[in-house]
Amino acid sequence: MTTKTATISQLRPTKSDVKRLVNVMTLIAWGVLSIGVLLCLINLSHFSDKNIGLMVGIGFLIGSVHIYVIGTAIGLVHAWKSEMAKSHSNNQSQE
Repeated sequence: MTTKTATISQLRPTKSDVKRLVNVMTLIAWGVLSIGVLLCLINLSHFSDKNIGLMVGIGFLIGSVHIYVIGTAIGLVHAWKSEMAKSHSNNQSQE
């Protein structure tokens, strides 16, 4: 009985997959930001830390920044890794 083996190098994400992920995370970040702004504007009349709607709105504002930063970091790391792999393959082909 034989088994097939697959290496991890065959399962690398393509550039379009990462670009799509970055675009989706940016869209989600904008959505969360707009929900946060809406919640803050609705609950601004009673400005207190006991105002749950305002605190949730501020949390959404902060969360949207985190989502955007994580999405951007994923794109930058993937671009850096592909650049390093490209330069590494160019160095090996020159030898």
